[in-house]
Amino acid sequence: MSAVLLDAGDMRRTLGRMAHEILEANQGAEDLVVVGVLRRGWPIAKRLAFLMTQIEGTTVPCGKLDVRAFRDDKPNAESDETEIPFEVSGKTVILVDEVIYTARTVRAALDGLMRFGRPKSVQLAVLIDRGHRELPIEPNYCGKKVATEKGDHIIVRVNEYDGMDLVELKRASQESE
Repeated sequence: MSAVLLDAGDMRRTLGRMAHEILEANQGAEDLVVVGVLRRGWPIAKRLAFLMTQIEGTTVPCGKLDVRAFRDDKPNAESDETEIPFEVSGKTVILVDEVIYTARTVRAALDGLMRFGRPKSVQLAVLIDRGHRELPIEPNYCGKKVATEKGDHIIVRVNEYDGMDLVELKRASQESE
């Protein structure tokens, strides 16, 4: 049994709020670019970029970053699905992931992002912050903070991959049931 943290409507409202927060903190969309961490950070990033584009009336570019080659805890991938078809040097990069946990994925993403130039700054936006950091990395923008145990699982489903938008918490104690 899982607990629903965000349904499709909640996710839509949360991303709308985050888009407004990002634009407010950066005084608009000028020099903003969005980069989503593959896999589920990418659709979240596309939605944030689209919402900011709608709000500001100016296009906010969005790319995707494959961090597998930069992970220190998983085997390297044969392929690289990264697509960043715009300049990052001198830009404010909004790095997007669906969940932050230990922060190892974000560390890998920062390493991967630097291949494309030197951003003016990098700001982190996450849909869910579940705590338990192993590295001193905190999100600038967070959709929802959730108190979890280390053995719990956050399951993020996005329409682009799963046919639905939903965020669930599966407690470690529920797995044995």
